[in-house]
This record gives sequence, structure tokens and C-alpha cells, in this order.
Amino acid sequence: MKRMLGFALFCFSMGMLVMLVIHNRLIGFILIVACMMAGYYVFCCD
Repeated sequence: MKRMLGFALFCFSMGMLVMLVIHNRLIGFILIVACMMAGYYVFCCD
């Protein structure tokens, strides 16, 4: 279940990355980084 949540967070952050390219907002960038870090931690680290 943790790996599934990590994968979902990672995909969510990649989708937000597209939003950042289109709209270029600082808060979006911070949220992208936070989701990618959380997704990597949950998906790769046990």
C-alpha cells in the first residue's frame, strides 16, 4: 500500500510539473518538490 501511495504521489507531482511549465507559480513548484520527495521516500524507502 505504501508503494502504491508513493507512486500516486509521484505521478501527481509530474502532472503538477506540467502545470508549472504552463503557469509558472512558486507555490506550485514548492508543492511539486514536496510531493516528489514524499513519493520517492514512500516508494523507495521501507
